[in-house]
Amino acid sequence: MPVARQKMRVFYVMMMSLNIFVCVLVGVSWNLGLDRSARQRVPVQPARFWHKQERSKSFWNKEQQLLDFIHNPVVNSAMSGETTGKLPDWLNDTGPLDPCKPDYRVPTQIVDYNSLPERFQDFLLHMRCRTYPMLINQPRVCDGKPFLLLAVKSLTPHFDRRQAIRETWGRAGVLANRTVATVFLLGSTSSADYFPDLRGMLVHEAELHRDLLQWDYRDSFYNLTLKEVLFLEWFDQNCPHAQYVLKGDDDVFINTLRVIDLLEGLAESKAKDLFIGDVISDAGPHRDRKLKYFVPESVFVGTYPPYAGGGGYLYSGELALRLYIASQQVVLYPIDDVYTGMCLRKLGLAPEKHSGFKTFDIEEKDRDNPCIYRSLMLVHSRTPREMSRIWSSIIQPELDCQ
Repeated sequence: MPVARQKMRVFYVMMMSLNIFVCVLVGVSWNLGLDRSARQRVPVQPARFWHKQERSKSFWNKEQQLLDFIHNPVVNSAMSGETTGKLPDWLNDTGPLDPCKPDYRVPTQIVDYNSLPERFQDFLLHMRCRTYPMLINQPRVCDGKPFLLLAVKSLTPHFDRRQAIRETWGRAGVLANRTVATVFLLGSTSSADYFPDLRGMLVHEAELHRDLLQWDYRDSFYNLTLKEVLFLEWFDQNCPHAQYVLKGDDDVFINTLRVIDLLEGLAESKAKDLFIGDVISDAGPHRDRKLKYFVPESVFVGTYPPYAGGGGYLYSGELALRLYIASQQVVLYPIDDVYTGMCLRKLGLAPEKHSGFKTFDIEEKDRDNPCIYRSLMLVHSRTPREMSRIWSSIIQPELDCQ
């Protein structure tokens, strides 16, 4: 009897296993059939993911499309539709063989070119040129691997501003146990811009202080962007080990002690991508011809990325090196702080707003209060005399700001 029961038990187990196997086969077959029908209902994607880019009607945007094409092989392949990487017809007109010769085809590409300010026209004619000889260099100014490099945008006639900076917030050497180096960034001035010939005085100043950097290009408002990229190139070649850079105008007041204090407290992870200032967001080009920052639709369309006001901003030396690389992929734009924002966006970054940067000044009632300046990092704008007065006040140990 036990033997018979055991045989029956084996038989039941075999039958159950067979039923399970049949169910599995049916389920798999049903799913395969469902997959086939589902695949029939899925729309077929087009062969090319990237859409063909249309030619922009604005001059700067078209130039940027060309750079994007050159530096992005994926878009290159998608736009050309050919494995040879051939440029689309509308991008074939790449300008003169020598980018530093005036491109006299530009006026034919900008409908209102003749109505633009003369210096704006000059910028557009030379927009592709990024190579200018150095007239004055200081290749050893960063030999000590400075903790902070102060890079100050100046003009040749501004001797008094530069001297006030040297004697106050821009004094090179050791400050708060940190090494500080200072350079002044200059282009060339000429009688065409109603400047006297000051070359002799400038050479003497350079020999005396060894802190001037000068390039042979026309120093104008629209060429401040050129000053930016030439400085980044110089930094890459001559000062790549500086930990931080504070870039500003020669009419700002900077509390260098406060800046160093901030930098010493930074976490290493944040220091790498540091870029702080007085950030402007949701801005776009001004279309009023009477304004200094006027840019017509014939030159640029679109909105600006977030950018820090050009009066002054602070960033890491490591980021400066990456900005130099990114700048080679962004067409020069006639407003330098906007251009720097464009380069940051190219890196996938954005400037961070810091309340200590006051590029639009502070309230009038606070302008004579030294304790206000002790708490800030940068204020725009101040005369040389005001710089001296403010600096003398904030470095006094007996100043009680509690």
